[in-house]
Amino acid sequence: MLPTPPPRRDGFTSSTPVPLYWAEYGDAEAPPILLLHGGPGASHDYLLPQMLELAREHRVVCYDQRGGGRSRYDDDRAPITWQDQVADVARVATELGVAPLDIVGYSWGALLALLYAVEAQAGRVAPSPSRLALLDPAPVTRSYRKAFEQEFARRQSSPDIAALREELARSGLKERDPEAHKQRMFELSVAGYFADPRRAHDLTPFRVTGRVQQSIWSSLGDFDLVPALRDLRLPAFVVHGRQDPIPLASSKGVAQALGAELLVLEDCGHVPYVEQPAQLFPPLLAYLSEPASPLPVVK
Repeated sequence: MLPTPPPRRDGFTSSTPVPLYWAEYGDAEAPPILLLHGGPGASHDYLLPQMLELAREHRVVCYDQRGGGRSRYDDDRAPITWQDQVADVARVATELGVAPLDIVGYSWGALLALLYAVEAQAGRVAPSPSRLALLDPAPVTRSYRKAFEQEFARRQSSPDIAALREELARSGLKERDPEAHKQRMFELSVAGYFADPRRAHDLTPFRVTGRVQQSIWSSLGDFDLVPALRDLRLPAFVVHGRQDPIPLASSKGVAQALGAELLVLEDCGHVPYVEQPAQLFPPLLAYLSEPASPLPVVK
């Protein structure tokens, strides 16, 4: 794994109900991007250093969403909802001056970007996003989420991954090098996300706050976001790995509802910035460099 460089500046928000850790990369005068990490309940760190490819041309603002990473607040056991997360996006974007509001969302972060866009169009949050880039978005319906959970569980219990677990158990690595053993255990815990489990070695390790993840998914209930997406009129770009355990049909539904381009990456699972950066970043950067303008309303 490559080391992650220190941010150009970082800190904690003062406008959100709880302080949220944020970090900024790239030229301060470059066009801004708000980068939303997945989870929910994770942190922005695992998108780095690979996603800093965006900082070559943009001012990239990241933050740890409420309840995860350095934005955890263990003394507060109150539920965290998707509405809380949407409201936080608005406050972070405003406080840190991300204008125009171009959002790049990965996994749950892509679903959060869609939820934010729907709420902004309804006038419940501001500012409105100017464009969206959605990288392997989390399932947009409860049924697709169930299909993902089943497929991921199947992969994690597959003979190939079971053999890798047995090999590690016999290796004696835990006694020889506890840190290396910890890293290998992490890799095996996420192997099912990858087209080739060996690529998990290049993913920066992260932790998910389970109660936060459960709370947010529970707040969505029996959700189906597709009907609301059909009313959005903003540019969007959708990316999906062919071997992602999330059904491709979910991202196809998003792209169709938004009238957006769908880029399907070959030999790629759920982590395109690690698995296929050469396929991902040129078209993504090209899309982000184009002037953003609202799509015409179809009567």
